[in-house]
This record gives sequence, structure tokens and C-alpha cells, in this order.
Amino acid sequence: MEKIITDANFAELEATGLPMVVDFSATWCGPCKKIAPIIEELAQEYDGRVVVGKCDVDDNDALTSKYGIRNVPTVLFIKNGEVVDKHVGAAPKSEFDKKIQALL
Repeated sequence: MEKIITDANFAELEATGLPMVVDFSATWCGPCKKIAPIIEELAQEYDGRVVVGKCDVDDNDALTSKYGIRNVPTVLFIKNGEVVDKHVGAAPKSEFDKKIQALL
């Protein structure tokens, strides 16, 4: 299952040293709901190798501001504390999978 990423636990998750995939989304967002099952599948497939999670933009102002999130869904791909790739909007699973493979 994907992690719930918050302002409070982000540093702890980042400290694991694993690459991170963070889906910045909102409960009211249609495209966010469309990719939610994809994010959950990726979390299961990459468990132990990549931290995959969701961050609700309405509840986590610090992270939303830190990464300049203006549209949802925005999926960030983070390695060694740096954003190495991002995707704005919905996409097929293969697109996210390709970007995760590049993180490993």
C-alpha cells in the first residue's frame, strides 16, 4: 500500500535513503482519483526499493510550497533529496513505471 506522506513524516521517509515517488493530489480532483489505483499498484511492486506515496495538497502546505505544486495531480520523482523528474496530470501506468525505473 502507498504511504501517506505529510509535512510531519516527509523527513523521516526521506531519511531512509530510498528514492521517493510522491503523488501530490486532492480528494476533490478527478484525475487524482484516476491515477490512485496506479500509484497503489506501484507502491506494492516497488515495496522495499522505492517509497511510493500520496500527499494531500489541502492538508500539507509546507511540502506543497516547498516543491511549488500548482496543479494536481503532480507526481515527483526524488532521488538523494533532489527532484529528478516530475509528471503533471494523469498518465498510464507505463509512464510512471518508466520514470521509476530511471530512479533505480
